[in-house]
Amino acid sequence: MHSFGYRANALLTFAITILALMCAIVSLSDNLNSPTPTAQVQVLNINWFQKKPDGDDEVSLTLNISANLQSLFTWNTKQVFVFLAAEYETPKNVLNQVSLWDGIIPSKEHAKFWIHTTNKYRFIDQGSNLRGRDFNLTLHWHVMPKTGKMSADKIVMSGYRLPEAYR
Repeated sequence: MHSFGYRANALLTFAITILALMCAIVSLSDNLNSPTPTAQVQVLNINWFQKKPDGDDEVSLTLNISANLQSLFTWNTKQVFVFLAAEYETPKNVLNQVSLWDGIIPSKEHAKFWIHTTNKYRFIDQGSNLRGRDFNLTLHWHVMPKTGKMSADKIVMSGYRLPEAYR
């Protein structure tokens, strides 16, 4: 005969093993989802483009951001962190990234959105490298699951250019 403590230990160990196995299956099931998010960004206006007193370039943009990220949500998705970044090259750096806007999408119902906004964060380059510069707007997202590993991806939208002169 086994004691009560021995039986309770065996039952608890079995339950935790089953729970860990279920979490692993849940995590692996998300790999079967192949999302197809869409996004579009329009630069409606360059509000100002100036050289700051310290010599850095600064830009303020008015943007229309529309996206459908509903396909990123599965029953295992807790939330999605999304941000829009301006990406460009300079002679000193191959890749410069400046975050312009971000948000947290808590549910599938909020994952299809259209936003009219100015850049939430300052678009500043350390130096005078923005005049006449081509840049991409990239929508990045990080899917935060209830269990399992976090995943990230992006949509790159090219064809944007800053003016040659300050305004």
